[in-house]
Amino acid sequence: MSLPIVIDMRSDTVTKPTKSMQAAMAGAQLGDDVFGDDPTINELQDMTAKLLGKEAGLFVPSGTMANLIAVLVHCDTRDSEVILGDKCHIHLYEQGGIASLGGVHSRTVTTLPDGTFDLKEVESKIRGDDVHYPVTKLICLENTHNACGGRVLTAEYTDQVGQLAAKYGLKVHIDGARLMNAAVKLGVEPAVLVKSAQSVSLCLSKGLGSPVGSVLVGDQLFVDKARRLRKRLGGGMRQAGVLAACGIISLKEMVGRLSEDHDNAAFLAQEISRIPGIKVDLASVESNLLYFELESALSDKISGAQLVQALAKIDTKSHSADESKEDPTATITNSGHDSISVLCTVSGNRLRWVMHYHITQQHCQLALAKLQRIVEQAHQA
Repeated sequence: MSLPIVIDMRSDTVTKPTKSMQAAMAGAQLGDDVFGDDPTINELQDMTAKLLGKEAGLFVPSGTMANLIAVLVHCDTRDSEVILGDKCHIHLYEQGGIASLGGVHSRTVTTLPDGTFDLKEVESKIRGDDVHYPVTKLICLENTHNACGGRVLTAEYTDQVGQLAAKYGLKVHIDGARLMNAAVKLGVEPAVLVKSAQSVSLCLSKGLGSPVGSVLVGDQLFVDKARRLRKRLGGGMRQAGVLAACGIISLKEMVGRLSEDHDNAAFLAQEISRIPGIKVDLASVESNLLYFELESALSDKISGAQLVQALAKIDTKSHSADESKEDPTATITNSGHDSISVLCTVSGNRLRWVMHYHITQQHCQLALAKLQRIVEQAHQA
């Protein structure tokens, strides 16, 4: 019996290092980064800073830590406030670290479907000089915007935010976890997308394929302060050049292929939108993220959680008629595609498929076929 094919679309964080990354790790020159003398980390930091048009960079273990450090550097007193979207990653998925660890107050604005927010609303949320209020110091953006389906923020919009911030003496931080996807989609240099920001975090371990790490960039004074905070948070690493070596390969070799992920997501979006009972906002599929939602006619027969289980299930055993009656998903999973396991995430009846360099066009076809079969059998049940 042939081994099952596992198609892991849970996230672009599941990628494994490429062969060239493994070779770079083996040959990396190392030092002690807390002392600032790991040459491979220094090379990565300088390379990323130059790529994003900033003075300096700092290698950190994760994007969450990068964002936390950035906010705490800009909001350096405990009466500080940051304005950010109500659907942004910092607000929803980073455990409220800016409040629990830094005492920074969040003031949210409504995230629009394209990942932006209305600048008039932003301006209305900027605090005046009043002893009753915290002090507004920072505006945070996210590009691409995860919860909005990987939407891409343009340089024009970011510049408008930057102009508004400058008007009130505020700073701008960009959570650029998938910034390179945005740059590739728009066909511009990434520095153009962040020129109005005082700090940017760039994740290396998503579509760029590194196993670990993000780089936080800004001017030299910002990075000096960020380095102290990294140490305080336990993020000071020693011979971490073995990880930075992968990041260098990510920037040199992995950016150019991101359009393949975008094409795969667009293909799947078009095909899935044709499946009865599934709704896809085609306009939102701009990069490597694909969200689709079960309509009530389908979700009444199979929930989002059941669909995810059916997609993932590998079962070569045939089910009896009695078993099928007891378990309505039994006939769905026993579909002729049992050697294919499709892994993904779900929130309610909204599923997410994420493209990355392990997902080929053939994988997309196989995943689509399994999804179509499961939905067809659900309608027939």
